[in-house]
Amino acid sequence: MSRWRQPRPKSSPYITPAGEKDLKSELQELWLLRRKEVVPALSAAAAEGDRSENAEYIYRKKQLGEIDRRIRYISRRLDDVSVVHLSPPDRDKVFFGATVRLEDEDGQTVQYRIVGADETDARKGYISVDSPLARALLGKKRQDCIAVVRPEDSAEFLLVDISYS
Repeated sequence: MSRWRQPRPKSSPYITPAGEKDLKSELQELWLLRRKEVVPALSAAAAEGDRSENAEYIYRKKQLGEIDRRIRYISRRLDDVSVVHLSPPDRDKVFFGATVRLEDEDGQTVQYRIVGADETDARKGYISVDSPLARALLGKKRQDCIAVVRPEDSAEFLLVDISYS
């Protein structure tokens, strides 16, 4: 059995200005703080002798690899993304960057903001523009019904409000 996996589909190249700022600050933190801590610790661990049995050296080398991998990813991603600065001319429809309030079948309301793939955060209610719910919402107006197929079932929502910050 091979270990090959099909590559993930590319995520949308859109990002909000706040998302771009967060990625740039994470990149700067990785370069200026985390990497500068790990490199001297790795050098000190390497100087202790036999590297094959040196747990500190193995750990620091792995840690540095993870930091460098994240730096490469963020650098490439910042080159590929398009920052969406303007809100759409038709603010009565759902587009990228919209904050929507939905009502489910039980009458409970939830609020989501449609953002880029790199900005998703469930605690804040930020969902990716590539998610099934966001795809179902795009182009809809207030009081439209939205049907979403989820892995375990399907759900219907009423689009109560749309706003852009």
